[in-house]
Amino acid sequence: MNIQAAEPESTSLTGWRKKMNVIIFGTDTLWGRIFDIVLLVVIILSILTVMLESVKSISVHYGKALVIIEWIFTIMFSIEYIARIITSPKPFKYIFSFLGIIDFLAITPTFLNIFFKGSHAVIVIRSIRLIRIFRILKLARYMGGARTILTALRASIPKIVVFLVAVVSLTIILGTFMYLFEGYKNEGFSDIPTSIYWAIVTLTTVGYGDITPITLLGKVMASVIMILGYGIIAVPTGIVTGEFIQEKKLKDQKACSNCRKTGHDTDAKFCKYCGEKIIE
Repeated sequence: MNIQAAEPESTSLTGWRKKMNVIIFGTDTLWGRIFDIVLLVVIILSILTVMLESVKSISVHYGKALVIIEWIFTIMFSIEYIARIITSPKPFKYIFSFLGIIDFLAITPTFLNIFFKGSHAVIVIRSIRLIRIFRILKLARYMGGARTILTALRASIPKIVVFLVAVVSLTIILGTFMYLFEGYKNEGFSDIPTSIYWAIVTLTTVGYGDITPITLLGKVMASVIMILGYGIIAVPTGIVTGEFIQEKKLKDQKACSNCRKTGHDTDAKFCKYCGEKIIE
């Protein structure tokens, strides 16, 4: 995802629109950084307001004040959204960009709450706007690391899918056995779906404790599942870690500038595929 997709060029603007564009969309100037920092603070305060409003004890005493504060934030965000459209040389490009859509969705719940009570809770979508912190702190330079993570995760998907299918099959089998062992004595294991639910909770080491085995075979089976759970949890981590290591090896390998193939020795001077000299 390109976090700067909504940031337009200001070269086609003149006068006050160009100055406002630099402040609103840019971060290279003092006022631009101040604008974005203030915006992030307001977003965080707005999210906290919605969270506090959902607490009944607070809402009872300070409900009206929180509503007023929320309307102040909404008006501020509405002005900001309109200002972004006005100062953008390509308004429709901003409106339909990722951040433009998020900016619009951030202000609509408060207005919708006038007609549909309870819809203001959706306003927590404003938290997505915190992605602008990447622009302020210039973290875009570290997106290369994020691409490495995504590449490793994509490569891990087939193995993880096979692993999950095996785990699902295992929980169905274990849950069925627990039903056979416990069902005739234990009301908690009243049916196979409930027994499978217990197997999932136990295998993942969550252990709610709402259902517990009482028979000897059931306890033995539960012990096996608990121990098995610790080993299963480590498998996805190992798969992803292995792909990370493989991805790092590929990045560290020398690539031929001619055929772009890798797999050369670290001290290789010429490509073993096309014979072209490898540029360090």
